[in-house]
Amino acid sequence: MRSRYTAYTLNDEAYLRATWDERTCPHERITDGGGTKWLGLEVKKHTAQEKEAMVEFVARYKIGGKAHRLHEKSRFVKFDGKWFYVDGIYE
Repeated sequence: MRSRYTAYTLNDEAYLRATWDERTCPHERITDGGGTKWLGLEVKKHTAQEKEAMVEFVARYKIGGKAHRLHEKSRFVKFDGKWFYVDGIYE
């Protein structure tokens, strides 16, 4: 989860795609090319089983000088020893 947040801060489209479950990865561009200024990540809760995990977090960011926050419960699945983002529920 933290590595994906870092990828967003660096606009690392390739890393985000490599860590996204191919069944749910969008075809359109994921990052915005630098228009978002990421301010911080707070992991609120996480649970993990052998093949599935959930991470609840709040990410703070600015777009055009206006502050925003993203509160999400993300689902991850494990394939071949690696975790992949599936989807999330926004609070």
